Amino acid sequence: PSGRQLVHQVPLNSTVPAPSSRRACRGSLLLPGHHGTTLKEWVAIESDSVQPVLRFRQEVARMMALATDHLQRLGASVDTVDMGWQRLPDGQTLPIPPIILADLGNDPRKATVCFYGHLDVQPARLEDGWPTDPYTLTELDGKLYGRGASDNKGPVLAWINAVSAFRALGQVMVMMKVVVMMMVVMKVMVMVVMKVMMMVVMKVVRMVMVVMKVMVVTMKGVVMVLMVVAMDLPVNIKFVIEGMEEPGSIGLEELVKKEKDRFFSSVDYIVISDNVWLSEKKPAITYGTRGNSYFMVEVKCRDHDFHSGTYGGILHEPMADLVALLGSLVDSSGRILVPGIYDQVAPLTDEEREMYAAIDLDLEQYRNTSQVKKFLFDTKEEILMHLWRYPSLSIHGIEGAFDEPGAKTVIPGRVTGKFSIRLVPHMNISVVEKQVKQHLEGIFSKRNSSNQMTVSMTLGLHPWVGNIKDHQYVAAKRAIQIVFGTEPDMTRDGSTIPIAKIFQDIIQKSVMMLPLGAVDDGEHSQKEKMNRSAEAGLPLGQL
Repeated sequence: PSGRQLVHQVPLNSTVPAPSSRRACRGSLLLPGHHGTTLKEWVAIESDSVQPVLRFRQEVARMMALATDHLQRLGASVDTVDMGWQRLPDGQTLPIPPIILADLGNDPRKATVCFYGHLDVQPARLEDGWPTDPYTLTELDGKLYGRGASDNKGPVLAWINAVSAFRALGQVMVMMKVVVMMMVVMKVMVMVVMKVMMMVVMKVVRMVMVVMKVMVVTMKGVVMVLMVVAMDLPVNIKFVIEGMEEPGSIGLEELVKKEKDRFFSSVDYIVISDNVWLSEKKPAITYGTRGNSYFMVEVKCRDHDFHSGTYGGILHEPMADLVALLGSLVDSSGRILVPGIYDQVAPLTDEEREMYAAIDLDLEQYRNTSQVKKFLFDTKEEILMHLWRYPSLSIHGIEGAFDEPGAKTVIPGRVTGKFSIRLVPHMNISVVEKQVKQHLEGIFSKRNSSNQMTVSMTLGLHPWVGNIKDHQYVAAKRAIQIVFGTEPDMTRDGSTIPIAKIFQDIIQKSVMMLPLGAVDDGEHSQKEKMNRSAEAGLPLGQL
């Protein structure tokens, strides 16, 4: 039933930071009941899962151990699942951080909500352009800057704090009830004693004292019962927390399949808080994400570079071939030029078009926040549809090319271009792979190059769309209406969060994304941050 969901949302501040207001956070996000765990301490751990370096993997493992300890202190039953080792293409092996499976409550009469989050982060270095040390949580006018503050340590901590705060609130309510009841009892006792004294009957006094003792003992029993009832969560909670989300959730899908009939057997609803709102102030509920096919196209003449004065003009240069290949993928309007790529895209319905029209998006503010001079499209609806429900192709970089400062007259002997296609329903990954390879092979053959070209798809992740009529979506909308006094934006996300589709396909339960961050949180960027609450200056984690 929708009324039994534990839905938590946090209002955010949108103040622009000023350098003069900079200060390092000092325990400001202390957890209820603390135990010494703060967002500052979590951010300080360099849990970078992207770089294949043993030291970083050890940091991720340390982060998982810290989260495990806190969940256990919260009263959860926690399993840390050993995920074994990862073998890299160069033969190196690295440990895969454990995955946390935690239970808090197993009442069969209650719905069970499973929360997913991750504690690994993207690489971050001060010299990359960060205004402050990325691993030192720093406050600038109510915004908490640091790697992982928004993606995804802050939201994971907020969920844990929500449970802890609910229990703490229950204790306060119990104490208030006890005080009121004690006042009533004392009043009755005083009235009885006064009446007895007036009667000056000693036997009756003794009887009254006995009654008073019985009442006190009874009160103690009532208090104990109230303590248990008042602190009881309205739903059972499960946590799934991993440390390898950024490089593609290595091993997680296999674990979900293995635990389908055990850990996940009682799960009714799955909530993911690993994305952001569409605006800086208005909350949102996300019901879909795009998938991703990541490609590498290599053009090779030989393994080492050439001197352009010695060889320039007499050979097919790999870089020239690669630039031609990459330039054939997308036109200046953003349309993908791979033949047949749009054939499987789900048609736009009238109901879906109306949902885009209802979304609150200030295009001018969005453009200014994005620091983009002009978008490819002029209307809100067209922009949202091309972000969420149409595929896009992005060129990410070239490996093997000279990219350092200065003028180096070199002809790269081998270069690799990297690009990806964001997939939408109902695109098939295998079909897309075949279409891309055929297109690039056709372009390359027309160049009559003597070089060798190799195309490979290194990542294939499916898109996901949820059912917005499910109970938890209704409950989440109701909770946001109560807290914020407004309807949430019903959004999709242009990025890829594989676990949503994995949960939906394997567990076959309702999946919903409940973002806790604002659109300007800067995930993966040099300005990643999480806002404090706008209410009374309270830290996000304490709400």
